Amino acid sequence: MISVIIPTYKSPAALDLCLKSTIKGQSIKNQIIVVVDGFYDVNKEVLNKYKGEIDILNLEENVGTARATNLGVFNAKHDKVLIINDDNVSPKNWDINLESDWKEGIVLTPNQIEPYDSMFPQFNINDLGRDPKDFNINKFWEYEEKQSFNHTDETGSTFPFLISKKDYLKVGGLDQTYPSPSGFVADWELFMKCDLVGLKMIRTYKSHFYHFVSLTAKTPDQLEISQQYERNCHEYAKYKWGSYIKHNPQNNIKYI
Repeated sequence: MISVIIPTYKSPAALDLCLKSTIKGQSIKNQIIVVVDGFYDVNKEVLNKYKGEIDILNLEENVGTARATNLGVFNAKHDKVLIINDDNVSPKNWDINLESDWKEGIVLTPNQIEPYDSMFPQFNINDLGRDPKDFNINKFWEYEEKQSFNHTDETGSTFPFLISKKDYLKVGGLDQTYPSPSGFVADWELFMKCDLVGLKMIRTYKSHFYHFVSLTAKTPDQLEISQQYERNCHEYAKYKWGSYIKHNPQNNIKYI
């Protein structure tokens, strides 16, 4: 069984769809932990809708995605944890498909479907919707099933991802000192730490999660603030990891 960790801020429509798809798409009852990173009242209606099917970890103040995710992992009951964002939509049989490719010593990444082209060439690009409120989950499930095939490669290291709880804690989880939002930088650092302790980054194509991409920054001002946070995180990462990146150019991926 798997403990699913879903940190959420104030995107109730996205969270509703994420929970609906994750619960209906599972083959057995897994543990699903929603970490409410402040703003409980904004998400209250959605959380009440799934009462009894989810565990709620309510943080009274906004502590940022990294700390929220780490707290979720600390509270996981199972040995394997799946960390997904609240703007992901889960495919059918996600748990069976991930379990079938799982083994010790890896970080397992399901592939993603996104509405427009991204920096990841492995992703499947198909605009199935950009608004959680009118997203057709059955249409997504039907399309996703046709895209899935039995193949893995070593191009993992994107969200969502499945990892053993002990390995996540061993590498220290997500760095909570990055300002939030940190863009891809904190994610990249986590995967680099996993690589440093010998974990293999594996991508599976049996499952494709849908990703809406950047639902939080909608106005120009919000976007500028988010981009400034990310620029600051880039500089911090270069300061922390510059020597390692210089001597390991294969890890100098475009996040920094």
